[in-house]
Amino acid sequence: MPPATHDRTGPDRYGDDVLAGDWRAAGRRTIPEVPAARDLVVELAADGYCGAVVAVEKQTVTLEDRHGRTRLFPLGLGFLVDGEPVRLVAPKATAPRGRLRTASGSYAAEPGRPAKVALPSRIFVEGRHDAELVERIWGADLRVEGVVVEYLEGVDVLDAVLDEFAPGPGRRVGVLVDHLVTGSKEQRIADAVMRGRHRGHVLVVGHPFIDVWQAVKPARIGRDGWPVIPRGTSWKHGVCAELGWPHEDQADIARAWQRILGSVRGYGDLEPALLGRVEELIDFVTAPTD
Repeated sequence: MPPATHDRTGPDRYGDDVLAGDWRAAGRRTIPEVPAARDLVVELAADGYCGAVVAVEKQTVTLEDRHGRTRLFPLGLGFLVDGEPVRLVAPKATAPRGRLRTASGSYAAEPGRPAKVALPSRIFVEGRHDAELVERIWGADLRVEGVVVEYLEGVDVLDAVLDEFAPGPGRRVGVLVDHLVTGSKEQRIADAVMRGRHRGHVLVVGHPFIDVWQAVKPARIGRDGWPVIPRGTSWKHGVCAELGWPHEDQADIARAWQRILGSVRGYGDLEPALLGRVEELIDFVTAPTD
């Protein structure tokens, strides 16, 4: 009896060699890579923590929850976006298209353009935090114009500072004052300066906020509005207490400010009441003189 033979011309009902190809990947779900772009909302699969991306380093991502609290995580697996597992990766750098804009919204200077020699004119602000916020948004513009920003450590010393600086033709001073509202001490000082011996060469403007912190839109720290702090309570300490942030000493206040400042990305994160006044001062000190 002849040996049995197999017909290999028809379909192979046993399929291909099971050891051929990547057999370990069979049936394995592919988890997509998602760039950790700023403001992307992600959830931690392990404990349900949910937050928006506020910072990315080479191997870590910082998330901020709706209460303004931040946590640091390693990039990679373990995250959900819209309920689906993802692998978070650092965003790829992209080549800029067209002319770049500064944080204030103006066009950036062309690369390689030499720095302008500082003008004799100055802009004075009340404190360090004011100066840092102005630098954050208008720093690139001010360097192009050659305008230096200095801080006063309080509006009470404004008259003495102006006497020392000696404003005059081609040597203008713009001053940004906190809490410049009708009937305030700040308003009385501003009025006296504008009518005084340096009039015409000094412009004093201000915003209505108790502190420049309030010029940052509260949405940037996850709030609908800034806390209302009763009279007699240090405003910054009171704000930190209401937000649940440490506020025992000045170092805590400094860290709170850096947290707020770090949330500011551009002019859209500031209140118009501050934006307009700073632009007005820049125009004043850079205006051509006879």
